[in-house]
Amino acid sequence: MDDLKRHIREIPDYPKPGILFYDITTLLGNPWALRTTADRFVERFIDRKIDKVVGMESRGFLFGPILAYNLNAGFVPVRKPGKLPSDVVSESYDLEYGTDSLEMHNDGIKSGEKVLIVDDLIATGGTAKATASIVESVGGQIAGFGFIIELKFLNGREVLSGYEVESLLQY
Repeated sequence: MDDLKRHIREIPDYPKPGILFYDITTLLGNPWALRTTADRFVERFIDRKIDKVVGMESRGFLFGPILAYNLNAGFVPVRKPGKLPSDVVSESYDLEYGTDSLEMHNDGIKSGEKVLIVDDLIATGGTAKATASIVESVGGQIAGFGFIIELKFLNGREVLSGYEVESLLQY
């Protein structure tokens, strides 16, 4: 996977001192890297008969529809509060510096549908776990998680224990 790593820009001290930010805009801007990332995700999930792909705001929106199209599934966005126009299901979760919430339309997933949750990066796993809680609260079955980047030193995979987690690149 080092062929994809060279397309990730590393920005030190962003968004605050001491943080090394992994910027995927350089990956998105390269046709080969974008296609390869999407193709590798599809290869990992094609046999799971996914009904819906859920993408978390905001970078999950970039790959979620691509994967949904290629997996012959629907796409459902999970957003920050107040961004969706219809009735929602929400979940709050802890951050390093406070709490946040996510929302999904309550009719976005039907009971029993197999759901793939995607995002660009897994760090501590809080956002992903909150998204899983939302999906399960409406009867969705988590078929797995897909991330481009996994920051292994933050142990987010442990928060998702019991679920299948796929990451293309590990740091």
